[in-house]
Amino acid sequence: MNTLANFTTRVVQKYLPDAFVLAIFLTIIVILAALGLTDSGLTDVVGYWGEGFSTLFVFAMQMALVLLTGFVLALSPVVEKLLGMLTDIPKKPNHAYALTAAISFVCCYLNWGLGLVVGALVAREMGKKIKGVHFPLVVAAAYSAEIVRGPSSAIPVVMATPDNFMYDKVGLIPISETLYSWWNLAITAVIFTAIIGFYLVMRVPEDKAVAFVDTVDEDHVHEEPEGELTFAERLDNSRILLMLLGVLPLAYLVMYFAEEGFNINLNTVILIFLTLALFAHRSVKDFLNAVQEAITSTRGIILQFPLYAGVAGIMSESGLVEIFSNAFISIANSTTFPILTFLSAGLVNVFIPSGGGQWAIQGPVMLQAAEAMGASIPQTIMAFAWGDAWTNQIQPFWALPLLGVAGLNARSIMGYCILWLVITGVIICAGFTLLTLF
Repeated sequence: MNTLANFTTRVVQKYLPDAFVLAIFLTIIVILAALGLTDSGLTDVVGYWGEGFSTLFVFAMQMALVLLTGFVLALSPVVEKLLGMLTDIPKKPNHAYALTAAISFVCCYLNWGLGLVVGALVAREMGKKIKGVHFPLVVAAAYSAEIVRGPSSAIPVVMATPDNFMYDKVGLIPISETLYSWWNLAITAVIFTAIIGFYLVMRVPEDKAVAFVDTVDEDHVHEEPEGELTFAERLDNSRILLMLLGVLPLAYLVMYFAEEGFNINLNTVILIFLTLALFAHRSVKDFLNAVQEAITSTRGIILQFPLYAGVAGIMSESGLVEIFSNAFISIANSTTFPILTFLSAGLVNVFIPSGGGQWAIQGPVMLQAAEAMGASIPQTIMAFAWGDAWTNQIQPFWALPLLGVAGLNARSIMGYCILWLVITGVIICAGFTLLTLF
């Protein structure tokens, strides 16, 4: 396993460009595919790209704020102490990799946005404290957990929502038949066991391990006031003002969870991180210094998410999604359909890395085909959801928040993620094969 990991890592380090360059290449590939495989002309394609470009502005802002508020929380003294206590548990680097993967997996299951940031923060702390840890590997362990599909998975949740866009075609599909079905929980349990086992066997010789390099100026974040303070400086160094502001989102969250139950989405994750950060920092100045240190980690999201939105615009409006989907459907039967749904969702996800958006475009095609072939609708839904998550392992789009916190680039972790992609692909395909056979 380590030999394979070393091989894939060397190949990725040599040939994988920066995530921004990769986004440019994907844009060019999709433009050429639209011109060659559809009736769209160049002006049409440019129009599709331009119309799609702005569609992820809100989502990009949400992800930037998830990352920013989570990072600011991590730079508070109390959270630094808690994370420090966590790193006392593992005694060896491979134990650190496995523990990081397990924590990130649980958090990603609860909410993928929460998991990405928490996993990155745990990875940072492991890199700081555990001797001999290969930092890119512990970050890869945190990101590998993103594959899990939990309560925040958009696709099965949408299909369980009354009057969803496919309700007239297939009716209501409760999550008890998809997300919480025995077979899906079994696949999830096998993947959880596999991720711990995978990172437990990972070894990097200490002389080749890349150490964590902290780019955060801790002295700047927790700068102590000196001399006689003016009235304005007293306000800047006040903790009471932070706590007063923190009461507002705290009160809202209490009301929200009282009415909605444990329903976490990106907006609530942002408010949770913000509330905790406001109470955890010692002064307004410390809080703003932490924001200043954390803000650079959001640059990948701000710059690249609109590019992927443009790619998604071309894919959906030109008809490329239907072309790719129909190519898989044409070779499927009722037995192979779930696996081919999984693979087709994984392929399209490389170009449209947004589960809900991809399902709205590709989902109706796959469900209509499933009905025509007599394939299981719940299995088709979850096969699609797993496929959408699967190729996230090689798609930097979702890695950007985690990489921003870690201070790494995509090529640092993708060698390990490619190997994990193969392992999970085998597990998921085997699971759906057994379902259709028995």
